[in-house]
Amino acid sequence: MTEQPMVKQERAARTRDTLIRSAAEVFDREGFPVASLTAISSLAGVSNGALHFHFPSKAALADAVEGAALTRLLAVTGAEHANGASRVQVLVDVTHGLAGALRADVVLRAGFELSGEVSRSPLVDLRGHWRQWVEETLERADAGGELRPEVAAGDAGGAVVAATVGLEVLGARDAEWLSAATVSRFWRLILPTLVTPALLADLEAGGTRVG
Repeated sequence: MTEQPMVKQERAARTRDTLIRSAAEVFDREGFPVASLTAISSLAGVSNGALHFHFPSKAALADAVEGAALTRLLAVTGAEHANGASRVQVLVDVTHGLAGALRADVVLRAGFELSGEVSRSPLVDLRGHWRQWVEETLERADAGGELRPEVAAGDAGGAVVAATVGLEVLGARDAEWLSAATVSRFWRLILPTLVTPALLADLEAGGTRVG
């Protein structure tokens, strides 16, 4: 009996997704330079031939992991927030969301690690996307009068990006760096130097949730 085209396509999509997750797990555990296609195909439960049917090389698999990780990052930065929330509160909340996602999602975590891998040219610069989002959010916060007059949005953005990417790098090997408590301590330290006194009292360094 001939397999229906739709069923075949769905099975191929499931295999591809499994390979991406398996590659992320191996990259996360062993690092990109050491990771082998044999280990990835074995973890995915497919043959090397099936792997090569979907991805011709380890570099192509890494590109696919980064692409999937970008989708996840955009979901984090595009999450809904309470009506009327300040841009700085949104930044705090999204930072907590990103830290939690990095702890729980190996594809996102591996994607960030691959973006910093010096042995390859990344297809997607996840850290660059994160930097752009942080800087744009702080520029809007500055335009809305949320930042202290002496604070330049660009300087604040650089500091936040450096700190959060640092937590991401450290958290790859010790999840405590990505805990809610660690992220909250960072924001409790930096918020008084960043925002106006009037806004500070209304901010939650531990993050807020919608609903």
